[in-house]
Amino acid sequence: MMANLFSSFDPSTNLNLSLNWTSSMLGILIIPPFYWLIPSRLNFLWMKIIFTLHKEFKNLNKTPKFNGSTLMFISLFSLIMFNNFLGLFPYIFTSTSHLSLTLSLSLPLWLTFMLYGWLNNMIHMFAHLVPQGAPSPLLPFLVLVETISNIIRPGTLAIRLTANMIAGHLLITLMSNSGPNMNLSLLNLLIFSQILLLMLESAVALIQSYVFSILATLYSKEVN
Repeated sequence: MMANLFSSFDPSTNLNLSLNWTSSMLGILIIPPFYWLIPSRLNFLWMKIIFTLHKEFKNLNKTPKFNGSTLMFISLFSLIMFNNFLGLFPYIFTSTSHLSLTLSLSLPLWLTFMLYGWLNNMIHMFAHLVPQGAPSPLLPFLVLVETISNIIRPGTLAIRLTANMIAGHLLITLMSNSGPNMNLSLLNLLIFSQILLLMLESAVALIQSYVFSILATLYSKEVN
């Protein structure tokens, strides 16, 4: 049963090919007509979201020479949100439920920020390791704690997104497996619970993409 339960997160198929990863490329087929057709309400809504995110990221990263970096974080938000919502449809592989994808997003970002910070603002980076006003006897311990917390940042970013995507899908699957053994009244309650859970998963898909991009923006701010 456990093998069947987790089989939805298996990227391999019956042909022994990782064809499920092609779900991440569906945007190439969907997004272009979105920009070529006459602007619709959906188009205006998406542009409103982009401008709102731009203002949010610009307020967080107040360094003038890095204003263009908001486009990178908006693209990151769009990619994660698109793949999160795709995973809510039946028989579509959820690529963001795998660490191979989430680590591929978080680790290069973190490495780039660290290399830039230590090569250009070394004194500033050392200052981040020592909290202001900390007692002198605790300084070695605080430096060790800050160093460890800095190193595990890409892992926490990736695991947070992966765990939230897996948890909701597993809960929906477990509740669905109990449906055939229920009577009609309990089945109606189960369907209502599944609808509420699907609404919650839709909110989680949006929130987790926002959290990922916001945290990446905050990490980039620390190296400026």
